[in-house]
Amino acid sequence: MALLPEHSAPQHEGAGERAPRPLPLFLELVRDVSQRNPELAREALAGLRAYERAPRQERPPAKPEVARIAGVSLRDHGGSGPPALVVPSLINPPRILDLDEQVSLTAAIARTGRRALLLDWGKADERSSLSVAGHIEELLLPLLARIGEPVALIGYCLGGTMAIGAANIVEVERLVTIAAPWHFAGYPEASKHALGDMWRQSESAAKQLGALPMEVLQAAFWSLDPERTVRKFAEFGRLPPDSPEARRFVELEEWANEGEPVPYPAAKELIEDLFGKDLPGSGEWIGSDELAVPALHLTAEHDRIAPAATVPAGERIAIRSGHVGMIVGSARARLHEALGRFLGSSLRA
Repeated sequence: MALLPEHSAPQHEGAGERAPRPLPLFLELVRDVSQRNPELAREALAGLRAYERAPRQERPPAKPEVARIAGVSLRDHGGSGPPALVVPSLINPPRILDLDEQVSLTAAIARTGRRALLLDWGKADERSSLSVAGHIEELLLPLLARIGEPVALIGYCLGGTMAIGAANIVEVERLVTIAAPWHFAGYPEASKHALGDMWRQSESAAKQLGALPMEVLQAAFWSLDPERTVRKFAEFGRLPPDSPEARRFVELEEWANEGEPVPYPAAKELIEDLFGKDLPGSGEWIGSDELAVPALHLTAEHDRIAPAATVPAGERIAIRSGHVGMIVGSARARLHEALGRFLGSSLRA
């Protein structure tokens, strides 16, 4: 690969330097749920207290950086053989794809006989002028060119949407999307209306700030299923504090709440053109989801963020899980198995 010499990035902050972020939005949800289910609300508040007291694990050093354009980098997650590049969403940090050794998607890819590379979008202020399409054209495509050979391109959530766009422009060896929307007209009308209302209320401030804050997006995600959001904290409060499940819950919540803001041009395009006008699904964005390369779309049966009706055309495998559970929950075994078969098939040919 035509990549830069490897070097390690600085370590993340130590466990003692991180504290739980405030959850005012969550408290509003609890107040609403308490009117219908006061016992669930009490258990959720107990779970929130347990979450605030839970120890934070020190995070391992970031994986070696092998290429960089502006503030966006490719990180080497091990393995050897033909390259597989994983593209995360713009909305949350990429570490969900390598949360720990037990659930790591990138480690599973490395075990297939591929060299696993993970794209890290870095800080939002270094790409503040870019739309979603701009992230593809000015950052993802040049990084793909640095690799020097066609890759297996794997995208999660909005990263999968962007991976399809990239595969319409440059040669890739094969394509995988995981819980990724393309036909945005398939979202429930209520969800699209709620997102539109959120944007009308926040666009002026986002334009002034130059970005849409993560807290605003979090409110939109939680509004899709508020009772489930409350219930998961109630369930956390029943876990043994030192259990692997409790540790992973804390890691997941911190991941979900610590994302970079979305640059204003990207937020505007995402909400107005993708969700609002379904430009990808109508063929008016970046090409088509009907590609000439082998493609596989892995979906989650209980996904409210990327429902089945939004999935790209082509071969699909549905996994009985939710949007994040298919990555870090027990359903990941099914995902890893399907991914291994698809990625490994070219190596056996």
